[in-house]
Amino acid sequence: MDNGDIESGEEEFHGQRGRKYRPVEAHDRAVLEMSSMDPGSSSSSSSIPPMSHPSLKKVKVGSQTGTEKEGNSPTRIEVNGPQRESKLEFFGFDSLVNILGLKSMMGEQIQAPSSPRDGENVSITQGLPKTNEVKSGTLMGVFIPCLQNILGIIYYIRFSWIVGMAGIGESLVLVAFCGLCTFLTSISLSAIATNGAMKGGGPYYLIGRALGPEVGVSIGLCFFLGNAVAGALYVLGAVETFLNAVPAAGIFRETVTKVNGTTVEPIQSPSSHDLQVYGIIVTILLCFIVFGGVKMINRVAPAFLIPVLFSVLCIFLGIFLARKNDPAEGITGLSLESFKENWSSDYQMTNSAGIPDPFGKVYWNFNALVGLFFPAVTGIMAGSNRSASLKDTQRSIPIGTLAATLTTTALYLVSVLLFGALATRDKLLTDRLLTATVAWPFPAIIYVGIILSTLGAALQSLTGAPRLLAAIANDDILPILNYFKVADGSEPYFATLFTAFLCIGCVIIGNLDLITPTVTMFFLLCYAGVNLSCFLLDLLDAPSWRPRWRFHHWSLSLLGASLCVVIMFLISWSFTIVSLALASLIYYYVCLRGKAGDWGDGFKSAYFQLALRSLRSLGASQVHPKNWYPIPLIFCRPWGKLPENVPCHPKLADFANCMKKKGRGMSIFVSILDGDYHERVEDAKAACKQLATYIDYKRCEGVAEIVVAPTMSEGFRGIVQTMGLGNLKPNIVVMRYPEIWRRENLIEIPATFVGIINDCIDANKAVVIVKGLDEWPNEFQRQYGTIDLYWIVRDGGLMLLLSQLLLTKESFESCKIQVFCIAEEDSDAEGLKADVKKFLYDLRMQAEVIVITIKSWDTQVEGTQQDESMEAFTAAQGRIASYLSEMKTTAESRGTTLMADGKPVSVNEQQVEKFLNTTLKLNSTILRYSRMAAVVLVSLPPPPVNHPAYFYMEYLDLLVENVPRLLIVRGYRRDVVTLFT
Repeated sequence: MDNGDIESGEEEFHGQRGRKYRPVEAHDRAVLEMSSMDPGSSSSSSSIPPMSHPSLKKVKVGSQTGTEKEGNSPTRIEVNGPQRESKLEFFGFDSLVNILGLKSMMGEQIQAPSSPRDGENVSITQGLPKTNEVKSGTLMGVFIPCLQNILGIIYYIRFSWIVGMAGIGESLVLVAFCGLCTFLTSISLSAIATNGAMKGGGPYYLIGRALGPEVGVSIGLCFFLGNAVAGALYVLGAVETFLNAVPAAGIFRETVTKVNGTTVEPIQSPSSHDLQVYGIIVTILLCFIVFGGVKMINRVAPAFLIPVLFSVLCIFLGIFLARKNDPAEGITGLSLESFKENWSSDYQMTNSAGIPDPFGKVYWNFNALVGLFFPAVTGIMAGSNRSASLKDTQRSIPIGTLAATLTTTALYLVSVLLFGALATRDKLLTDRLLTATVAWPFPAIIYVGIILSTLGAALQSLTGAPRLLAAIANDDILPILNYFKVADGSEPYFATLFTAFLCIGCVIIGNLDLITPTVTMFFLLCYAGVNLSCFLLDLLDAPSWRPRWRFHHWSLSLLGASLCVVIMFLISWSFTIVSLALASLIYYYVCLRGKAGDWGDGFKSAYFQLALRSLRSLGASQVHPKNWYPIPLIFCRPWGKLPENVPCHPKLADFANCMKKKGRGMSIFVSILDGDYHERVEDAKAACKQLATYIDYKRCEGVAEIVVAPTMSEGFRGIVQTMGLGNLKPNIVVMRYPEIWRRENLIEIPATFVGIINDCIDANKAVVIVKGLDEWPNEFQRQYGTIDLYWIVRDGGLMLLLSQLLLTKESFESCKIQVFCIAEEDSDAEGLKADVKKFLYDLRMQAEVIVITIKSWDTQVEGTQQDESMEAFTAAQGRIASYLSEMKTTAESRGTTLMADGKPVSVNEQQVEKFLNTTLKLNSTILRYSRMAAVVLVSLPPPPVNHPAYFYMEYLDLLVENVPRLLIVRGYRRDVVTLFT
């Protein structure tokens, strides 16, 4: 059948582990390369046409599935479509195909999960753009967008004014201070961006995956607001420039005055109403462009770039060509006298338009100028926002972002020196478009450049903000954002409308100087989040933290985050508190209403490393009784059957919560599945998820574990030996008492139950057996009466500790403790009572002590309690006698010794009678004194050596007879309470 047509059915190939794979095409590059790995093939084998290659088989899609074998070659993998023999079948060739992501290489449309909750085992290539898309390099993909976003309205219409107000010296400090903040943030951004592939969302994606979804969403929404407000900032800047260039276009007229000594000079200034009207119109027009989609935006965006670069060139040409009072009065040219005059600061009062006025309402200082200037250094995230369109994100983002940051910072530093030496301070403060005044050959170029650059920046903001909001919505963290979800490749229309409304609202404010501090706060929050993300990841240094960008250190990230916080408080402590409060409210809302998700964030890594260090510091030595915490191992497997889809007894989690003080501590819920591990591994995973869901539903702090073993006894024996690490191993085994074993004639239960108790004793684990679990109260059922302790043997104080833990719960907080000490007939009851009272006093326990003396086994106690116990006692004697008779008959017929539970036993009938009388007396005492108790705790007797398990179950049944709610407790060889402080 070589090179024949093989009919293949419409079915998908399932690998050995149940995973599904797409058809492997014969012309796939990876297939051809692997075919060339044949030892007998020549180096030119890869050039053979795909369908004529000897290792490839032509397959037609039909209604049947065919298979083929060639000699001793491996059986070919059956797939849909063209097939080939796998040279690496032994290593799982299809797994390699899946890892290589041939689906993306084939150009198929793959919808990647929007968040970690939507799918597991996702291929690393899912969500990446198709290879036939046009990709951008470092220059056009990162450097130019960052440069265009950074170099904007502030430089053109505010920078010379800032130099006049702060002076050359403080302006240099201002530029260096803000530039250092963005430079350190760029380093942190570069480190995170080069640590792996990036998806949509820009800094939100980076912060969310580093600090968790709660922090990511809170900072991401603030960054969205910052971008939306920044759009209004750029729109107002463009409109103000237009109205200054064309005063006749103003609908309203507004004249401000400048007081110079005794002279009052009128100065024309754009009306705030004009700014509002034109700003709304421009915003609507930009939104129409955004609604046109990415293709239209990409066509329009280049038109905004060339005027910006040309206008900067014209400004520098005009500065070098300027002469005294040319081109305008107040221009001195590059003058040393002007440089000296403008070196120091001259902070003063201004009106709302920034014109100096002794009666103005705005006083400027260095802190205020930081808030005004900082938006001029933002925009470093423009490259990371376009990560999906870059050829090589791990190379382009660091180089492009840092190059744009250093270039603009150097431009600002040089501009400070040039502007300070170009004009008088009065000219710097009153001519807010000094860049247009000095530009050569004529100012109109600058006006056009300013308008186009600001409109381009506004367009980028109105484009990026909706996509950021859509990325947050697609992660499905906040249900309230579901309206903004978009399918892959679709335009976020609803998010764009929402962004437009926010932008218009900010435009209506109409004051540029009031909007810029708001933008600054939101951007600084994002920058601080990026720095903190890099700081945390770098400090933890997890195995997955391997960034290609090596020029970083956690100290630089910490310094960058600190600078962000300092700048926020320098600008305005009130704005800082409001922005932090807003982020905190979003964080709290996400924690309260958001859907849980695990993104492998840095906090989880920090918790893990902290747990490892704590575990190592605890060592393997015994924990001091003052630091002892119960770590219960909750044995969920019931004695009998539970309803379908019920993984555990509903009251076991309630009881587990009663063993913790104020919820502190961990419970391990364990269940055992009978069978072979390889056959039931999927059942075990499903059962583990079901049990974990039950634990979360019951609001119990714990983990779920499922073990597959041939039998329950073998499974529990493995659990009790291996569960836990160091001193964090479970120290108490909690299980339900098998009350149904005789009623349903489950004869295998006694041997299993006794084996579990013996395993716990051998492994030095405490045991708590709950009888009457069906009646155990939940947190809303308040109990009254007493908690009675029948303290028979020394258990390290475990029984006393459990009673105190019960009192911390609302259900038992109204109860009182009674301690019953069982003494022999010749014991000094009064002395024992005094000793126990002193012991309880030193333990800070308030309890009533009652000493009961058992005078002899023959003494009968009159009353109904004794009658009830005697009835159970007589029935137990009869069953034990019958079981013993059967054992003897079987042994005689087989000619062997007495056998029970598959092993030889020796029965001392006198000792059996003694044990029955002991449990009879104790049961009678419990019924006499504790019939109305909220809960009774009694010591668990160890299983007698060489006694049949059936006999031990009879002893315990007689002990718990007619006691509705009972805890049978056995401690282990150490103290869990201490007398000393």
